[in-house]
Amino acid sequence: DSPILPIPQDDLPSSAHLSPGPTHMPSLSSSTDPAHPTFTPLSSNPLTDPPSPSTPTAPSSPDCTSVSPTPSSPPVELPSALPASLPVTLPLPDSHPIPRRSERIKRPPSHFQEYQAHHSVLLTPDVVSSSTSGTRYPLHKHISYFGLSSNYCNFVCNVSRLVEPTNYEQACRDPKWVAAMQSELHALDANHTWSLVPLPPGHRPIGCKWIFRIKYHSDGTVDRYKARLVAKGFNQREGIDFHDTFAPVAKLITVRCLLSIAAVRHRPLHQMDVQNAFLHGDLQEEVYMLPPPGSRRQGEQVVCRLHKSLYGLKQAPRSWFRKFSSAICGIGFKQSRADYSLFTQAHGSSLTIILLYVDDMIITGNDEDAICKLKHFLGSQFRIKDLGPLRYFLGVEVARSQSGISICQRKYTLDILAEAGLLGAKPAKIPMDHDLVLLSTGELLKDPTRYRRLVGKLIYLTITRPEITYAVNTLSQFMQEPRRQHLDAAYRLLHYLKEAPGQGLLFPSQNQLKLIGYCDADWARCPITRRSVTGYCIFLGNALVSWKSKKQVTVARSSAEAEYRSMAATTCELTWLRYLLQDLRVNHSEPAKLFCDNQVALYIAANPVYHERTKHIELDCHTVRERIEKGDIKTGYVQTGEQIADIFTKPLKAPVFSSLLGKLSVIDIHSPT
Repeated sequence: DSPILPIPQDDLPSSAHLSPGPTHMPSLSSSTDPAHPTFTPLSSNPLTDPPSPSTPTAPSSPDCTSVSPTPSSPPVELPSALPASLPVTLPLPDSHPIPRRSERIKRPPSHFQEYQAHHSVLLTPDVVSSSTSGTRYPLHKHISYFGLSSNYCNFVCNVSRLVEPTNYEQACRDPKWVAAMQSELHALDANHTWSLVPLPPGHRPIGCKWIFRIKYHSDGTVDRYKARLVAKGFNQREGIDFHDTFAPVAKLITVRCLLSIAAVRHRPLHQMDVQNAFLHGDLQEEVYMLPPPGSRRQGEQVVCRLHKSLYGLKQAPRSWFRKFSSAICGIGFKQSRADYSLFTQAHGSSLTIILLYVDDMIITGNDEDAICKLKHFLGSQFRIKDLGPLRYFLGVEVARSQSGISICQRKYTLDILAEAGLLGAKPAKIPMDHDLVLLSTGELLKDPTRYRRLVGKLIYLTITRPEITYAVNTLSQFMQEPRRQHLDAAYRLLHYLKEAPGQGLLFPSQNQLKLIGYCDADWARCPITRRSVTGYCIFLGNALVSWKSKKQVTVARSSAEAEYRSMAATTCELTWLRYLLQDLRVNHSEPAKLFCDNQVALYIAANPVYHERTKHIELDCHTVRERIEKGDIKTGYVQTGEQIADIFTKPLKAPVFSSLLGKLSVIDIHSPT
């Protein structure tokens, strides 16, 4: 990009035709002396725009400088014939023009497509731009950490910074994970989990694999690198390798109710983790397993005869829960009938609560001394680790302030976007187009496992994102034979998640612990089966604790029937929640309020006379009316525009969707605004 040297009029050949052209920028001239020729900017053509002696001299600037050749410079020789359409450019050794800055969006090299980059540090908005981030929609515009406290910000950054390996080949390269695997093998050996024996005839061994997790303290520092050996229990044969398998786990609704009550009554929340929990259960069946990866010796023909339960076995959760429940009930705890993973102990005004989810537990109560005694007892019975205040439970990030408790799945959402390659995608305002109709037609996916894996992750994301429940429910109906349009709809949902990755739920500290329910139905919503969609949401005061979007099991003959079936489903949920609150020592003497926007369904609930319209839904009529007569539920009418449950029955336009979303007690503590 050398500067263009003007051509004196006397040196032009007489045969050259010079046509006047528009002047783009005035010429910059330092002198009209022939010994100091004038230089023209690059935007002008020296052949069509010759310098004029009457052109005023512009002041010098840092971006434009005049360069004059020295008297000793050799003269420039021009060709005898010069085309009129081509400018003449001659290099000057002493000139340093300013390089042109490209406005093209920068992207990573193509040979990096097989690699995955993990976010570790979020740059400030004044540093990050579309040119430095490589995307037109950088992530920092949708998620921020500046509104968090220093301790919680350190925790969030540490959780996002470290990457867990996905297989043994990745872990064996890191000494920390190698040490974690050796520690796990030593623990298994000390517990006499198996013995190495030759495989008996007629038996088939099952495989095993390593699972790697990083355990954090409440301040975000690493507690330990945990390697867990998991048996491939999906290869077990019923009646040979296992018999009974059922074991209860904590319902996520119970977790939300527990957090809501703890926020209102200012109770502490402690998290504890049982190390090698499943190893405490005794195995009654004869099960053989291949040696763990990394410990197999070439030429050996031995297998592991299991004596203790192991993670992954179908009967392992049942064995562990049986041992834990018997130990905890032996010291006076009472098992809840509403949620069998909930244990409570009350002595006068003292209350202690344990909620167990496999080997992770939440402990809360109003007596710190009783909680300390409980921790000491659990430590004497099992290998247990105290993780401090509740911060990270089952992939859910928990933050607490004077306003209440908030939960979100920020890291989980970002991991989904990163796996799909959509961290730089354009965000969307709604999770699904309001006029989208998904059918079982179109091109089949060559690899349906990618779609199934993505939808499975989205199902778990609905723990803290109620507004995507309907979209996820619709996508999950095509898991058997997913097609291209279904995958496109799933990616559209990911674009919506990009809008607010840190969005979650808020359980306010100023709240009335009273049940309020909203139910709705979309008649004949499914275009394939013409079955209706039931949607409901239940609040504990102002905190959303339960919601559902589900296709009804039968075809409704009228919209009133569909709405009434939705009322029956919500009535069952409200009844169960009343029992749960009773176990949590929350007095709820008032009837739970249930709002519906269909007056015919409300009349059916209040009318004790059966007629032509209601005789085929008699069972549901009994369910609702029985609870109304007992005083457990009180129905009420709500206008369609104020029906919050409408967001769980159909895709909505952006204004309506945003209006209803604001009523679901959602919060985004990571919002840049």
